[in-house]
Amino acid sequence: VVCLVAYHIFFMLFVWSYWKTIFTLPMNPSKEESKCVIVHRDLILDLFSLAIRYCDRCHLVKPDRCHHCSVCDKCILKMDHHCPWVNNCVGFSNYKFFLLFLAYSLVYCLFIAATDLQYFIKFWTNGLPDTQAKFHIMFLFFAAAMFSVSLSSLFGYHCWLVSKNKSTLEVFRAPIFRHRTDKNGFSLGFSKNLRQVFGDEKKYWLLPVFSSLGDGCSFPTCLVNQDPEQASTPGGLNSTSKNENHLFPPKSLRDSQSHLLTDTPSWSETNAKAEKGKVGMNNPALTMENET
Repeated sequence: VVCLVAYHIFFMLFVWSYWKTIFTLPMNPSKEESKCVIVHRDLILDLFSLAIRYCDRCHLVKPDRCHHCSVCDKCILKMDHHCPWVNNCVGFSNYKFFLLFLAYSLVYCLFIAATDLQYFIKFWTNGLPDTQAKFHIMFLFFAAAMFSVSLSSLFGYHCWLVSKNKSTLEVFRAPIFRHRTDKNGFSLGFSKNLRQVFGDEKKYWLLPVFSSLGDGCSFPTCLVNQDPEQASTPGGLNSTSKNENHLFPPKSLRDSQSHLLTDTPSWSETNAKAEKGKVGMNNPALTMENET
C-alpha cells in the first residue's frame, strides 16, 4: 500500500510538471517592452557588431538574455534551449517547470528501479516462476536504470546552471555588456540565484506553479557601474511595460529586483552606502556584491 501511494504521488507530480513544460507558451517581448529596454545601461550587446541586439525577424530590440528561436521563429525571454522532448522552448515562463520535470522524472525512475530490484535479483537466481512476466521485470529495471543515469546527469547540469544563474546558451557564449564580457554577470550568489527561478515562497518550490521573480526582460547584475552619470535612468523609462500576451502576471521588475538587491548587510554600513542602495533599487543594473 505504501509503495502504491508513493508511486501515484510521484507519477502525478511527474505528469503535472511534464504537462506544464509542454503547454506553457514561451514568453516573448512586446514592442513596448522592446522600447523600454533600450535605456538599460547594461544591455547585453551583440557578439560580433558590439551594438544593441536587434532581431531582424521579430523587428524589435532583444531584452537581456532574450534570444530568437529558429524552431519557434520568435524571440524567447531568457531562452535556455529548444527541447525536442517537450516540443517547446524552455525559457523564462517554463524553466521552473522544466527543472521540476527533470527532478520528478528522476525520482520516478529511481523509485521504479528500487522497487523492482529484488525481483530483478530473483530473475538471475532463478527465483521467479518460469513465465514471460520475468522478462518484463528485467526490461523494466533496465529501462528505469538507464533513464535514471541520463536524467541524473541532465538534472545535475541544470542545477549547476541555476546555482550560477546561467542559461545553456550563456554557457557556450558569455554575455557581452557595454563595458566588458562577464560569464558570471548575472550571478548574485546561490541563494538569490535560486530564488530568482523558484521565487520567495518556499511552499511553491516543489509545485509546478509559476513563482519566478522578475518580468523576464531585465535582470539584476553583479557588474560594477562604470558610468556614474547614468547611475539612475530617467523617470518612467525604468518601469517595464507588461505584455498582454503573457500567460502569467509577472512580478514588477522594481519589486522583484530590489528585493534581491537589498538582502545584503553590506549595504547598510554607512548612510552614504545606504543612499547608493536606494539608487540600486531603481536601477536593475547597479552594483551587486561579488559572489562568494
